[in-house]
Amino acid sequence: MIERPSLDKHLDSRTFRDFYYLKEELVDFCRKNGLPVSGGKIEIAERIAYFLDTGKVMPAKTGKRTAAEISEITEDAKIEADFVCSERHRAFFKEHIGKAFSFNVAFQKWLKANAGKTYREAITAYDQILEDKKKGKTVIDKQFEYNTYIRDFFANNPGKTLEEAIKCWNYKKRLPGHNHYEPLDLAALES
Repeated sequence: MIERPSLDKHLDSRTFRDFYYLKEELVDFCRKNGLPVSGGKIEIAERIAYFLDTGKVMPAKTGKRTAAEISEITEDAKIEADFVCSERHRAFFKEHIGKAFSFNVAFQKWLKANAGKTYREAITAYDQILEDKKKGKTVIDKQFEYNTYIRDFFANNPGKTLEEAIKCWNYKKRLPGHNHYEPLDLAALES
């Protein structure tokens, strides 16, 4: 098995992309090499790969968005462009959906992608998102590779434990290439 190389400025970007690194490792690398540390894991990884390829610092994305204000949120009001989750919005959705309401990632994405639709449509979309989640139809974003791996591990190995899933994940992330679950990963349980 190829050992995961340590993340340093002498690593080439292709090798860097072939291995899994925690966000805290990426942030630590950025701090040591004068790179911006803001943004999500994917953005930071892109910044590091660019640095490894060119030796240059890619600036962090800037531009703070300001939320458009509507005077009153009603079911017939239109979702504003550049939607920002606020306490006013949370109160509205709790009133119309229930106390268990939360701004889950899928719903936040829906709101941001559907400016101009009504809040009534948002309520319907929220219910559909919860149904899809119950049926396992939701997609986990790329930066949550661990969550995706664990979900896929259990889908393929219903009798296994979380401890076994984590052992296989730790084995997988040390390998070059993708970090998706494969039945071959069960080799980690034999050692």
